[in-house]
Amino acid sequence: MTARSEARLRELRLLRQVRDRIDREYAQPLDVEALARGVHMSAGHLSREFRAAYGESPYSYLMTRRIERAMALLRRGDRSVTDVCFAVGCSSLGTFSTRFSELVGMSPSVYKRLAAEDAAGLPACVAKQITRPIRNREAVRVRAT
Repeated sequence: MTARSEARLRELRLLRQVRDRIDREYAQPLDVEALARGVHMSAGHLSREFRAAYGESPYSYLMTRRIERAMALLRRGDRSVTDVCFAVGCSSLGTFSTRFSELVGMSPSVYKRLAAEDAAGLPACVAKQITRPIRNREAVRVRAT
């Protein structure tokens, strides 16, 4: 292996550490600066390399993880949208609702209502797989009826 390819592998390992940290600590207050400090990179470099490796920014990846977890909590049906928002690490209900709508195609409250109706009788593992959010604003907008 060349020195360049070894350096690239080291950097990819660091990026994986960042992704793993986001997956573990999604409910904690995380920002790109803190993530970058954890792997001794600048925030700009981390953002560029993370996007090149995973196709989205660290912040976008974090918000996607939070929304995935929020979807699971909302499917259970025993928590309010506000409670779920704070449980997944979002500090603003408005930002949470906007990002949720972008990824899922409907507001959290509509999702909660429809999930209760649609997932009745489905095993949790199946419901999780078929309701994963689509990233980067690709969700089709669904009108609440």
